[in-house]
Amino acid sequence: MSEEPTSVSDSPFRAEPGDRDRAPQYVLPLVVRIERAAPPARTDALETAARAVLVMLSDERSSGDGAWAQAVRDWQDARIRKVVRRARGAEWRRAEALPGITVTGKSAEVRVFPPVPLDGWPKDLARLQVSGTELDDPEPPVPADPAAPVLWMSPGLGMSAGKAMAQAGHGAQLAWWELPEEERAVWRDAGFPLAVRTPAPGDWQRLTTSGLPVVRDAGYTEIAPGSCTVVADHPALR
Repeated sequence: MSEEPTSVSDSPFRAEPGDRDRAPQYVLPLVVRIERAAPPARTDALETAARAVLVMLSDERSSGDGAWAQAVRDWQDARIRKVVRRARGAEWRRAEALPGITVTGKSAEVRVFPPVPLDGWPKDLARLQVSGTELDDPEPPVPADPAAPVLWMSPGLGMSAGKAMAQAGHGAQLAWWELPEEERAVWRDAGFPLAVRTPAPGDWQRLTTSGLPVVRDAGYTEIAPGSCTVVADHPALR
């Protein structure tokens, strides 16, 4: 289950390499726990991954002189790459032993780790599978609360669960970047409530042209370069 390197931008996709491409490349690792007997629901996994990214960005270790701050700065100076891998049993226990943060949803557990060089994964994460697993929703998600943040996923792209989890994380990160500090604090103190939903096809064009932050994929895996994957709809950005 994977999300290969992507570009995250609220400006049009640029095919030509820029400064961010020439910078040393880092990746934010996320690991989702998928036990054979009890896999998480797809939407809950997407929402939990998005919250995990926000928890990492807002953690005191990720700013100032914190232990992870330099790695986070280096990562954000380059392409904002995220890779989602899966683990179960002993694999999950080994992942939990590494420095990181576990975020729990209704049925999902996602552990996020400080950024690492693209070719410098810890061995216990590098050996985890990145593809071959899909997730389903046992029941259709309930309608999103219009007063709460919503990450709208493209209705026209058939993304794998891992790809969609990383894209949801990108969308949450764009919203975080756009928010003023006081709104960030309110969101953080509330525990980063959010929903991931897919709009009706007729609403998607309106969302992508609404002025809200839009994630555009670099096209390394699964979908075409420049595809709009997520619109980050936070009430404070409307």
